Amino acid sequence: MINFEDKIFPYATIDDLRSDVIAKVRQRAVNRYSKHPWGNMSDIELLKSASLYEKNIATCEEGINLAGILLFGRDEIIKSALSYYKTDAILRVENVDRYDDRDDIRTNLIDSYDRLMDFVIKHLNDKFYLEEDKRIDVRSKIAREICANMLIHREFSNPFPARLIITKDAIYTENANKPRAIGYIDLNNYVPYPKNSKIGNVFKEAGLADELGSGIRNIVKYTKIYSNNIPTFEDGDIFKVTIPLTSIYSRDEIKIKICDFIASHDGVTRKEINDYIYPHLETNLTLKEKDNIVRYTITQLKNENKIVKEGIKSNAFWKKIN
Repeated sequence: MINFEDKIFPYATIDDLRSDVIAKVRQRAVNRYSKHPWGNMSDIELLKSASLYEKNIATCEEGINLAGILLFGRDEIIKSALSYYKTDAILRVENVDRYDDRDDIRTNLIDSYDRLMDFVIKHLNDKFYLEEDKRIDVRSKIAREICANMLIHREFSNPFPARLIITKDAIYTENANKPRAIGYIDLNNYVPYPKNSKIGNVFKEAGLADELGSGIRNIVKYTKIYSNNIPTFEDGDIFKVTIPLTSIYSRDEIKIKICDFIASHDGVTRKEINDYIYPHLETNLTLKEKDNIVRYTITQLKNENKIVKEGIKSNAFWKKIN
């Protein structure tokens, strides 16, 4: 089955692409590696090298594929190829019902990445950290990974818009997805798999992303440094990432978080509750101690008539009482 990013648009020409954006990517690739082959290629040669201009042997169609249009296309050609394409960046700190700031992004993926980076850096406090005797900006490290992740791995056949939302307590990203499993990702047993490999390769060659699977590891690493907390990754038709901006939850916060988590789903199992809340408990706790905390909190919520257990023992789940 052909990937959606491979769809060819035979009537699109090199004039439908932004030569300045191609030049930007070429320069970033050369900055990363001075002898990068893209440095001496023409625009069309670069597209062919990156498999963004190709021929479909089965249909004999030849031309720029969707990945090439999304990466380098002019805004009007992107809209023509994918009318619902957009990325939303929203700040909700004071005005939580609407927003305090917003960037409605409907341009190529390279400029979209730069605008998302600027949005995060504009609204997130900077925290510097010494790593191998070098001072690094942790805020930019987190921004780089979440911005690249939501753009590269989006399922473009789904009209759901990609979103980045910054609140007082967290950064949230959402993008359409083709899941392999449903639920929160176990970071100890996570095996990454490629999505939109042509788009991902251009991001990697331009130094905007690293090898497959490194993004999640880096998000976990730098979130621990930034907020002494652990992000969560929820796989589903919508892939959701939550980056806490505050430290490990207190017991009262755990109770609120579990109650809100149950309320936001139409029934959740005990394992799903554990997968969601365990990363936010103190790292020095044993699994048994974490289990006791969750068990005690669920009992509290049940006794307060806020949640109810339904289903049979082998397939029981918790629901919010309305």
